[in-house]
Amino acid sequence: MELPAFFQGESLTRLMQGMAMGAVATMVIGFGWGGWMLGSRAEQYTADSVHKAVVAVLAPICVEKFQAASDAPANLINLKKEQGWNQGNFIDKGGWAILPGNDKAGNGVAAACAALLNETK
Repeated sequence: MELPAFFQGESLTRLMQGMAMGAVATMVIGFGWGGWMLGSRAEQYTADSVHKAVVAVLAPICVEKFQAASDAPANLINLKKEQGWNQGNFIDKGGWAILPGNDKAGNGVAAACAALLNETK
C-alpha cells in the first residue's frame, strides 16, 4: 500500500511543521489569554484566596475586641497617630488581633484590623 503524496517528501515536512506551529500557537494562546495555568500557580492562587478570606473573617473580630476595651477611645487616637505601616504593629502589641486559643495574631489580621479601625470615626 502506497502512502498518498501528501504524506511523502516535501509535503510531509510541511505537514509536520504545520502541526508543530499549531501546537505552539495553541499553547501560547491557551496560557496567554485562555486562562490555562500550571497546577503550582493554581495552588498559589487558592492559598492566596484562602488567606484573604481568613483575614476578612478575623479582622472584624479584632475590631470588636479593640472597641470592647475600656480605653478604646484613647487607643483609637493613638492608633491614628501611628504611621500607616506601623499601625498593624500597634494592634499586634495591644493583643487585640490574638484570638482565643492562639499565642499570636494571624498573618495580616492586625493590618486589616487597623485598616477597619481607621474607617471608624
